[in-house]
Amino acid sequence: MNIIQTPIKDLLIIENKKFGDDRGWFAETFRLNEFQQYQSNLNFVQCNESFSSKNILRGIHFQNPNSQGKLVKVVRGEVFDVAVDLRVNSQTFGKWFGITLSQDNNTQLWVPPGFGHGFYVTGECAHFIYSCTDYYNKNAEHCLKFDDAKVNIQWPITDYSKVILSEKDAKGLSLDELLDKKVLF
Repeated sequence: MNIIQTPIKDLLIIENKKFGDDRGWFAETFRLNEFQQYQSNLNFVQCNESFSSKNILRGIHFQNPNSQGKLVKVVRGEVFDVAVDLRVNSQTFGKWFGITLSQDNNTQLWVPPGFGHGFYVTGECAHFIYSCTDYYNKNAEHCLKFDDAKVNIQWPITDYSKVILSEKDAKGLSLDELLDKKVLF
């Protein structure tokens, strides 16, 4: 594992080395003793997986209360994965970071509690897995508008008419609206 700090404090890229031969390959995707150098109080309590088709955009989701840290990985396909710092007192509040996660690059992203998370499927599909540090709580779920002008995420989207959103994601709120509702961290 190679752990890389992003420009946003606490948000980490994890590069996993593959060891292979003519039979296939093997990779370690998590080692607590290495990860604890960056995130000390880590306890995964729930693992999720999703499958999405091309042009699906999911997010930007977060929970408050019950904020979840997420270790995210694509096992098939490709996504442009995004995390937004929603910690009001952070120097990088409202800033975003995006990275391509794919079955080929075998890279993961650590999205700490206090961040919103979402992804756009850039390949034909995306089989996505993620481990969470808190349980899903429907009553604590919120959604930042994926195209909020203030956050200004630079999605790799060439034709916005082809983007497919859930009803919930289409009703995402702006950063200012979420601030007014006092649901940020």
